[in-house]
Amino acid sequence: MAAPPGSPGSHPVVTPARVVVGLCLSAPFVAMLWVDSYAKSGPTFVGVPFFYWYQMLWVPVSAGLTAVAYVLVRRERRARRAATGPAGAARAKRSGGEP
Repeated sequence: MAAPPGSPGSHPVVTPARVVVGLCLSAPFVAMLWVDSYAKSGPTFVGVPFFYWYQMLWVPVSAGLTAVAYVLVRRERRARRAATGPAGAARAKRSGGEP
């Protein structure tokens, strides 16, 4: 059973790291769904219209943002596991969590 909020050993649900993770994961969606921002042909880059190179630019940017989100989530999980002590690490290992 989870500890009630405010009790010793409980962790806040919304943390700065989780806010950054949310922003990293939502930025590519917002950028691609806001079609009016890139539905134009100029400026061109090496002869490629803006519409195409803008979308292709988001492929590596999205990969980088996803990697940042992954690292932040892993770091927070490790910190939470370390804060709960060896019992929390053993419980996570039994439930199939990462070691």
